[in-house]
Amino acid sequence: MGNHARAVWESVQKVRAGKPLVHNITNYVVMNTTANALLSLGAAPAMVHAAEEVEDFVAIASSLVINIGTLSSPWITAMRLCASRANELDKPWVLDPVGVGATPLRTRVSDQLAQIGPTVIRANASEVLALAAVNAKATRGVDSTEPSQAAIEPARQLAQTYKCVVVVSGAVDYVTDGDKLLGIRNGHPMMTRVTGLGCTASALVGAFLGVEPDPLVAAAHAMAVLGVAGEIAAERSQGPGSLQMNLLDALYQLDEATLARVRFV
Repeated sequence: MGNHARAVWESVQKVRAGKPLVHNITNYVVMNTTANALLSLGAAPAMVHAAEEVEDFVAIASSLVINIGTLSSPWITAMRLCASRANELDKPWVLDPVGVGATPLRTRVSDQLAQIGPTVIRANASEVLALAAVNAKATRGVDSTEPSQAAIEPARQLAQTYKCVVVVSGAVDYVTDGDKLLGIRNGHPMMTRVTGLGCTASALVGAFLGVEPDPLVAAAHAMAVLGVAGEIAAERSQGPGSLQMNLLDALYQLDEATLARVRFV
């Protein structure tokens, strides 16, 4: 077992022992998948969206995940309040700017939230390019139209600008703090046929942020875990439907031996 795989396993054990409470302001499409993935890994999910209570709830959470997939005005207010409160309380938080660049609203809200100062931004390559304002093309939506390698330098720029860690999801996942760059080559193409696994990745990053003090390590280990679980699930599945079910089982069954699959590049 390599050093990276051993370190990932140690992080998984921390999640299972600590059961970090992950406060999610996420979209309607993925709430069930996200909550079950967190539970399967060993974390505790909470889906709390009301502006009237998010500041109180983030105070008791281990970490926060903000996902803009199904934006609406009340949720935008809640996201801003919660992100600001998380920073006041020194709670780590993840921004998932779903579809940034597709509409002016998404671009504006993503930029405003990024300005507040997330611990980690997790996005696909097209979203990173849009947020970094290096590409004038409108993004098609939530699926990436660019390879992850195309967003490495923009991701570095974003990390430096917002003083955070940036994760670029793709066939190879890249994680950078603006200086260091890690690549993780795990996962399976069938994962792109199940909606919300990018959102699930963001939630898992939140779980690892709850137990790992270094956000670069937390983000990289989360992506490795999801990738390995996806590989195992794909081997057991006939298609996307069974993959979704088997992914939860794979997260639950992760152990030191299965994590020997972890491939950092």
